[in-house]
Amino acid sequence: MLMPSIFGENLFDNFFDYSFRSQAANAGGLMKTDIKDTDSGYEITMNLPGVKKEDVKAELKDGYMTVSAVTSSNKDEKDEKGRYIRRERYSGSCSRSFYVGEGVTEADIKAKFEDGTLKMLVPKKEEKLAVENKKYVAIEG
Repeated sequence: MLMPSIFGENLFDNFFDYSFRSQAANAGGLMKTDIKDTDSGYEITMNLPGVKKEDVKAELKDGYMTVSAVTSSNKDEKDEKGRYIRRERYSGSCSRSFYVGEGVTEADIKAKFEDGTLKMLVPKKEEKLAVENKKYVAIEG
């Protein structure tokens, strides 16, 4: 759908620029992840800028590790009479899940949070191959 434009710019650029794009830009650096495959396991490095250690949780369930983070920021500026010049708030949560295998336990994973970066070492565990049990149906006659 074409929008009306004035002097080559979209009429709604300024209107939508603040409310949607700036919010997305604030969250843009959250949870960018690098996964390195080593001989002993996987090194996971996740960016969590502006997030405190106590707001990060890693849960292991059914072979999946889910890392979740909650963040909120408040930028208030007032003039000398106490009236607001600008108020900006950002709050939200995000999470990512990774399959690490059924054999990995919480005790196997080593995690460290420092300077807005979460680093985790997840060991490789060999999956036990399920033994195929053939089950036959009895046929009468």
